[in-house]
Amino acid sequence: MPDSTLSGRHVRWGLGLLLGGVLVWVAFFDSHSLWQRYRWHQELEATARENADLRAEIERLRSQLDRPLSDSLVERIAREEYGMKRPGETIYRVEPAK
Repeated sequence: MPDSTLSGRHVRWGLGLLLGGVLVWVAFFDSHSLWQRYRWHQELEATARENADLRAEIERLRSQLDRPLSDSLVERIAREEYGMKRPGETIYRVEPAK
């Protein structure tokens, strides 16, 4: 006659399944899962790279501010960045093909 109580093998099997389920849940489905943490780490690295690029751009712009503005520099900035022209002058914009 079989024993109605759970054998040690069944208990270990059940605990193993439970532990495996918990590990899968923590690794993939939890709000702070390993997958989510990996994605956050990738986002952090991308943001740090963008931050470094922006800091370099700020330094470049600060160095531009420190230079005295010559008439030719003012004219170049006015033409390139603001599309200004001299009276009677025709401007042709050439844009690269996409």
